[in-house]
Amino acid sequence: MSVSSSRQVLDRQQVLAWLKHHVPAPRQQHILRVEEMAQALATQHHLNPETAAQAGLLHDLAKYFPPEKLLKLAEASRLEITDVDIADPHLLHADVSALVAQKEFQVTDAEILAAVADHTLGRPGMGLLSCVVFLADSLEPGRGNSPELDALRDLAKTDLHQAVWKTCDRTLAHLITHQRLIHPRMIATRNWALQLSPGPKNKSKS
Repeated sequence: MSVSSSRQVLDRQQVLAWLKHHVPAPRQQHILRVEEMAQALATQHHLNPETAAQAGLLHDLAKYFPPEKLLKLAEASRLEITDVDIADPHLLHADVSALVAQKEFQVTDAEILAAVADHTLGRPGMGLLSCVVFLADSLEPGRGNSPELDALRDLAKTDLHQAVWKTCDRTLAHLITHQRLIHPRMIATRNWALQLSPGPKNKSKS
């Protein structure tokens, strides 16, 4: 637990009121489920559950910003913008949500801001709190029920890095099946998490 995490104060009702005016009701319910799952996973892994809950609550602030607004805010803050981001600006919503958390709710906790920014694509080297929110966003109960999802949820309770790797694999397979663009950061996140996970690693063959 970081010292800054213990001092971070967030008015939850203020955030909920903001979300009510900027995010549709079904997405608000998703956010609340992510908040709850992030808190539970943090407790399971001996992290600060309050900090995890706050990051979960803030993670989708910019989810429904129009593409031009996402690009404008990202450019103004000098965020890294790839060709994939330009083609699909929605992929910037996680990084921009961290900017909104700072501006609208004066969030200064570096762990919370990183977890918000990393919740969609992950990031190589991301901290455990970021892993928790990344997994909560992908695996919360509203995402459906299947043996694969249930197995990932169980794995997330015991091994965050292996769960991140396998969750990335699931997302990448979905993107390939639906002929969607793949952000290079998710591939880098997957490879990083795989290297931290137990078991044999298949090296690329020349």
